[in-house]
Amino acid sequence: MKVATLYRIARANSILPNLVQRRCFQADFVPRDPKSSPKRYKYPAFYDPYGPRPPPSDKILQLAEKIASLPLQERMQIGPALREKVMHPKLEHISVEGIDLGAPGGAPSKAEEKKAEKTTFDVKLEKFEAGAKLKVIKEIRSFTDLGLKEAKDLVEKVPVLLKQQITKDEATSIIEKIKAVGGVAVME
Repeated sequence: MKVATLYRIARANSILPNLVQRRCFQADFVPRDPKSSPKRYKYPAFYDPYGPRPPPSDKILQLAEKIASLPLQERMQIGPALREKVMHPKLEHISVEGIDLGAPGGAPSKAEEKKAEKTTFDVKLEKFEAGAKLKVIKEIRSFTDLGLKEAKDLVEKVPVLLKQQITKDEATSIIEKIKAVGGVAVME
């Protein structure tokens, strides 16, 4: 309270000229009348960035009427004929071969068909018996190039991928070996 009082006294006596920032309004600022309503501006019905356009000529209007009176087959021939006459390039269709757009009509998609034709598989260790941990580590070392520590770390991170991109025969033999020593492995 004392600081505020000292500040007001100092300001009144002009002891502190401009040491403290204060809010000032512009000299010509006039506050808005609180009883007046805000100004309403008339906006155009639609925004045209190029400004107003002149109306089409009579020749263009007659041409539009002639085109509208043509039968459907002849109207469909106007686009290619105009493109050829004015030498505009033909629009090319975009290829969507590599894009999966989903299956039309509930038919199986290409991704589902590819799953059936899978040739390489991954072997994943799901779990193992607590007493068979050492046997599982030894078995993993037999079909991988891992050392004892790396194989132990791998087994402790269960579930984990043991081997990737192998044939079905090799994957089934690995699964059988792990199953024989007390582990559970699956083929993905």
